[in-house]
Amino acid sequence: MITSIVLIKTSTDRIPEIAEEIAALEGVSEVYSVTGAHDLIAVVRVARHEQLAEVIPGRISKVPGVESTETHIAFRTYSQHDLEAAFAIGLDS
Repeated sequence: MITSIVLIKTSTDRIPEIAEEIAALEGVSEVYSVTGAHDLIAVVRVARHEQLAEVIPGRISKVPGVESTETHIAFRTYSQHDLEAAFAIGLDS
C-alpha cells in the first residue's frame, strides 16, 4: 500500500463542502481541516504508484474550489497502533 499526504489550498468559503467531496473520492482515506498555510490535508492510499496520478491530479485537483495541491509520498509508516499490537502478541488478556 502506497500512502501519500496531500496538502490542499482551497477557496476558504467552501472548505467543509470541498473536504466532504474529497473524502468521498476513491483512494482518499481521510481528510483533515487544518490551520496553517494549507486548508486541508488528505491521506491517499493506493496499491500502485500509477494510481496516485489518477487520484491526486485526476480527481482531487478537479474538485471545484481546490486551488493547489502539494503531495508527499510516505516511505515508511510508524504508528503507535502498530507498536501496541506488536507488544500485545502472545499476551493473555
